[in-house]
Amino acid sequence: MASMTVSKLAQAGGVGIETVRYYQRRGLLTEPDRPDGSGFRSYAERDIQRLRFIRQAQAAGFTLEAIRELLALDATDDRDRARAIARERIAALDAKIAEMQAARAALSKLADDCAATSTGPCPILSAFTPEVGVAS
Repeated sequence: MASMTVSKLAQAGGVGIETVRYYQRRGLLTEPDRPDGSGFRSYAERDIQRLRFIRQAQAAGFTLEAIRELLALDATDDRDRARAIARERIAALDAKIAEMQAARAALSKLADDCAATSTGPCPILSAFTPEVGVAS
């Protein structure tokens, strides 16, 4: 593929131009030189691949710092560190899943309690309503 402008890079990566510039400011994407003096920076296929890597890693929930580290790793020699970074993310996901399951169970109980009676205050609304006159 021939060289492209930042707008073509952004389009090929499925992001906006400001996202490309943000990744450049964060050091995740390089800002190429202006080779012909035209004032336009020229991007290559490897830049699209890197941009797509960043987007896919973000979709997997990696932080920009973790993505920066993954980008710096050698695909052949740094498997142990890549695996460790992935396992850290898995642990964070497991914790979030546990938190969400607990929230689901609590809300399910409130819904069941609400359905169990038609008198008195609604357990769901009571659970989320601050008590009036309670000192903090």
